[in-house]
Amino acid sequence: MGKRGHRLRSGIISYGFLILGSVVMLVPFIWMILTSFKTYAEAVKIPVVWFPAEWNLDNYRDVLLRLDFLQYYKNTIIVTLLVTTIMLFIGSLSAFAFARMSFPFKNVLFYLLLSVFMVPAQMTMIPKYLIISRLGWVDTIWALVIPNIFSVYTMFMLRQFFAALPRELEDAGKIDGCSWFRLYWNIELPLCKSSIVAITVLNVLWCWNDLLWPLIATSSDKMRVLSVAMATLQGQHGTEYHLLMAAGVMATVPMVIMYMIGQKYFITGIAFSGVKG
Repeated sequence: MGKRGHRLRSGIISYGFLILGSVVMLVPFIWMILTSFKTYAEAVKIPVVWFPAEWNLDNYRDVLLRLDFLQYYKNTIIVTLLVTTIMLFIGSLSAFAFARMSFPFKNVLFYLLLSVFMVPAQMTMIPKYLIISRLGWVDTIWALVIPNIFSVYTMFMLRQFFAALPRELEDAGKIDGCSWFRLYWNIELPLCKSSIVAITVLNVLWCWNDLLWPLIATSSDKMRVLSVAMATLQGQHGTEYHLLMAAGVMATVPMVIMYMIGQKYFITGIAFSGVKG
């Protein structure tokens, strides 16, 4: 009875902390959704008004009328798909090479790549801009895609999965006459489905929410992505919070749907990434 009571108390405390953490995480999203239906006066009123006096879609209509939201959606989707797809291909190829192949200075190159983690992303903004400027890519789709397709993080995470696969798969493939690329593409990559989904979710979220680089690399309205377009709703002397929240809801919905679809593989992939390679 004593052990059962102790387990019960521990369970109640654990679930209590989990529920508290969930509430803390969900309150900002709930506030964003509720504010998207408020008027400007209700959004800035003190004391705080949680629920709008009248529920309507005027803010969503105003955002669509003021901003070319569909064009921004299109740009963001194209950039996200291109960056994520190319990044996964390059990252998985390099991860396979570092995990399964032997070549001179492999460990030295691997640790040199990992050292990139110590360099803040902001320090590379000026060199990247100078490069795309010399190439004539400023304010083009290439400026948003090419500088972001190389990810040491993606390579490192996927290397963990490739390194955990049994060597017998590789030996069997070589006996059947498989080349290194066929071993990678036909045998080992399909076994990393959970890791691919997990990395895809993380990369899509990062690319979808990226603001600083698109703000630097583009200047025209036709090349804006959602994050830059939403930033225009914040003025120097005031912010239209009700419109900003409506735009935020519309920009968040695709990511929520994507995470719900890939949640199972995402959790499995993140848990498995801790396996020592």
